[in-house]
Amino acid sequence: MRTLPFWLFIVAAVIGASAFAYFAFPPTADFQPPETFPVPDAAEPVAAEPVAAEAGVETATFGSGCFWCTEAIFDRMKGVKSAQSGYSGGAVKNPTYEQVCGGRTGHAEVVQVTFDPAVVSYVSLLEVFWRSHDPTTLDRQGVDVGPQYRSVIFTHTDRQRELAETYLAKIEAARVFKSPVVTEIAPFTAFYPAEALHQDYYAVNGRNRYCQAVIRPKLDKLKAVFADKMTADGP
Repeated sequence: MRTLPFWLFIVAAVIGASAFAYFAFPPTADFQPPETFPVPDAAEPVAAEPVAAEAGVETATFGSGCFWCTEAIFDRMKGVKSAQSGYSGGAVKNPTYEQVCGGRTGHAEVVQVTFDPAVVSYVSLLEVFWRSHDPTTLDRQGVDVGPQYRSVIFTHTDRQRELAETYLAKIEAARVFKSPVVTEIAPFTAFYPAEALHQDYYAVNGRNRYCQAVIRPKLDKLKAVFADKMTADGP
């Protein structure tokens, strides 16, 4: 009888553990995007939109827990051309999912977003990022625990860094969250796409139990908050 590859057992175990933990301790029950949120003033020089390096294209990289959720959120934002799940921030080249899940490579599960700044600004992406997860829990989102699930922004330009730092200062000054924000802001170094089975996970598997129980409720709440920024497409 043919045996399954070891990495498939790892993936199945992680998915099974996450699903079990969810139904024992549902994370979405407590998730609620903050009702009010500060944004950098348009009059601030740092908030001005630049001319993209390539006409109509800019890149952003965010980590906010499991990349299945993060990808589903950004993939449904108007102006986003692509949202790809992958790994960033570690020391190992071309890491595998099981290596990253081990928490020893230094990578975070991230989504690399390609967007049109004429349609959606980087500031808007930052707002959705901070309001779509809990940025006050260190190395944890709900039942997902480990450095690979940390809240992180990998900046591609000095302007992105300035915007992220300015925005974070405003959030802290406004005391939006009860606890301090622990989001890491670090220079982008490299992005390694995740395995094919992790790409477009919600779009492909939107009807399965995990997606319906974990991702769908979060999307519904975000669409209510960002009705002008998100599309109505998708399962």
